[in-house]
Amino acid sequence: MVGMLTSDQKGSIAELKIAAAAIELGIGVFRPLSDGHRYDLVFDLGRRLVRVQCKSSVCRGQVVTVNCRSCRRSPSGLLHRGYTTDEVDAFAAYCPDLDRCFFIPLSDCPNSTQVCLRLSPPLNRQRAALNWAEDFTFEARLGSPGAIAQLGERLHGMQEVAGSSPAGSTPREPSTIIGAHEFRNHFGWYMERAAGGETIQVSRRGSPYVQLTAAANQLQLE
Repeated sequence: MVGMLTSDQKGSIAELKIAAAAIELGIGVFRPLSDGHRYDLVFDLGRRLVRVQCKSSVCRGQVVTVNCRSCRRSPSGLLHRGYTTDEVDAFAAYCPDLDRCFFIPLSDCPNSTQVCLRLSPPLNRQRAALNWAEDFTFEARLGSPGAIAQLGERLHGMQEVAGSSPAGSTPREPSTIIGAHEFRNHFGWYMERAAGGETIQVSRRGSPYVQLTAAANQLQLE
């Protein structure tokens, strides 16, 4: 039945599913009253309001594909356009094949036209530079106060990256929980945060894996 729906209908379903998933996690969800915005919803993460562009994604084999650009018809044909940090803070994608929602900060896909989230390892056993779907589920990114605080700090730091204040100067939580993919992609930043006294816990496939702490000015992996 989903295959018979129009693109607008699929988009509406995705937006409703995304809003429901966020509300179930206790997140405040708002929708702009006026048209012409590049974001569809606003999530209240406590410290920050996050502008969210909603997408309907597809699952092909073991890969969930999320388009990170808009497409509309113009007199000269189809017009494709990406998103900037001035317009949105994150993408939220609903995959009807899995009936699951995924949350992708724009900082994880700068200048990307498409993000591929893997459900399982590829046949060639490659693991480097892959986006694991489990690291981007709503539960992983928005399901705990620590994850929300860490996300809010990252978004805040991303918007200030061109300014004089380093990302590490933003308020810190006593402990941060992140996925293994996120830790690999931003290793240096988390090393600096741990050196500043923060405890970084890295999860793998939804379970605690390692913990990065600083003791007597020395970083330790536990």
